[in-house]
Amino acid sequence: MSENRKLAAILAADVVGYSRLAGADEDRTLARLRALRSDLIDPTIAVHNGRVIKRTGDGALVEFRSVVDAVRCAIEVQNSMLERNAGVPQDRRIEFRIGIHLGDVVEESDGDLMGDGVNIASRLEGVAAPGGICLSEDAYRQVKTRLDLSVSDLGNTQLKNIAEPIRVYSLRVGTAAHAKAVAPEFPAALPPTAPLPKLSVAVLPFVNMSGDAEQEYFADGISEDIITALSKLSQLFVIARNSSFTFKGRNVNVQEVGRDLSVRYVLEGSVRKSGNRVRITAQLIDATTGGHLWAERFDRDLTDIFAVQDDVTQQIVGALALNLTEGDQQRLATEQTDNLEAYDYFLRGREQLWRFTREKNIQGRELLQRAIELDPKFAPAYAFLAFANMLDYGNQWSPSPSTSMQQAEVLARRAVELDDRYPYAHWVLGIVELYSRRHDVAIGAAERLIALAPNLPEGHENLGIALHYSGRPAEALGCFYRAMALNPYYPDIYLHFQAQAMFQLRRYEEAIGMLKRRLIRNPDTDVSRVLLASSYGHLGRFEDARREWQEVFRVNPDYSLEHRRKVLPHKNPDDFELVVDGLRAAGLV
Repeated sequence: MSENRKLAAILAADVVGYSRLAGADEDRTLARLRALRSDLIDPTIAVHNGRVIKRTGDGALVEFRSVVDAVRCAIEVQNSMLERNAGVPQDRRIEFRIGIHLGDVVEESDGDLMGDGVNIASRLEGVAAPGGICLSEDAYRQVKTRLDLSVSDLGNTQLKNIAEPIRVYSLRVGTAAHAKAVAPEFPAALPPTAPLPKLSVAVLPFVNMSGDAEQEYFADGISEDIITALSKLSQLFVIARNSSFTFKGRNVNVQEVGRDLSVRYVLEGSVRKSGNRVRITAQLIDATTGGHLWAERFDRDLTDIFAVQDDVTQQIVGALALNLTEGDQQRLATEQTDNLEAYDYFLRGREQLWRFTREKNIQGRELLQRAIELDPKFAPAYAFLAFANMLDYGNQWSPSPSTSMQQAEVLARRAVELDDRYPYAHWVLGIVELYSRRHDVAIGAAERLIALAPNLPEGHENLGIALHYSGRPAEALGCFYRAMALNPYYPDIYLHFQAQAMFQLRRYEEAIGMLKRRLIRNPDTDVSRVLLASSYGHLGRFEDARREWQEVFRVNPDYSLEHRRKVLPHKNPDDFELVVDGLRAAGLV
């Protein structure tokens, strides 16, 4: 029988310390592995056109059509594992090692692969760090000009049972593998690969040094307010809270942060709150050299907390030699409260809302209401209380969603009236206007938000959503790309926003790719599964459509297409009917 030889991209993976994990609790370890395979690993392999050759108890060999696909798959898996392992004790984490090689293999009649290509991939996996990825020189050569990767050259390495040393490269995990050059078919405010401004900065969450874990919200709130202030400066490119806060609680190297977030400068610091005194330290670092541009310690009364925040912002402006315009100065001059107790309630309430659960929303709403009682003229508290009501409306968390919407509108307008320069007041007002189907007004509110704070991704997100529901999906895509550039560790909902726009442009295959990526990160989304089923329907893939439609009701037995038709703020009702048409083509409605 003749041999079927070919060149193949091979990925080998296994679990670090599997015997130890299984020895401690075999049933639990196996259950977690099965869940990872079904929810993360197998869908990610499928999205990137991989074929599982064989599985072992704790690992797998996978063939890909290209090394680019293999690397993208590996990075997506390892990034997802970083998220899933957050907060899990070290001795209970499931971590993978991955090796990738491009080499000669022999394909057996049953589809199994053998030969040096497989052996080298397996040995590369053995030298990878926990949670890491190692590539052979042959594999790296295929991707170094195609993907924007951060790598370490480990030099020539003698792999076990491999005759000649092989040059090995270790990939940095924590960022997406983007193509190095893209020619988008649609206008984009900032394509995914566009170079960032030289004056780019990330504010790491300030460390809570108060000796009281319950003061964590205060340190986080200081960091977030500094991010908001810097986001108002058009000369800077400022990374969003979501992304910079992924480094919270981690012992990180500032130069690594700079590479991961693609920024030139990093601000880090600490907060110690004791009685009526607060000590804040801050330092601005050039992430390319590790050198300090500016550092200072502030020992103040709590009543001076806003002055300290202003000082930090102004010191950064000075260190970076920014020449602020009169408009920049006006944007920085935000109204604050004189009531420190109101500010404290506000920080705690805002922190609860960012958890996006019904229970935390109730707690956040109560805290924000208390802040308003203490200072009836504190615009930020009104803005975020309005947002809490919009979360109640959108998620059907309140007994009367229409009442929640009405309250949100009153609160949002009051926030703008109290402080027209506060970005988040226009953010929540834009959301209210859109869901009230005042599309042009919603677009205007988003544009006002972007003018006030060009670096807040929420502004570009709001504008993109308003444009999409106004029937302008091509323009919406550009806004989403800008938001994703500002927020590299973007929430998975951004993938759904992109997919909606692609779907509206009848680019169903691209929408499917986006939706599958979202399902890997959030398997329990019903709306993305509906859009995926409709996309399949439009492409005539009816069996796939039926499978996804069944999954919709598995994750949400109460899903109602009629409810979605009622609440989604499409300017042209036919845009929603395009979703229904895909489902109808597959015989689902």
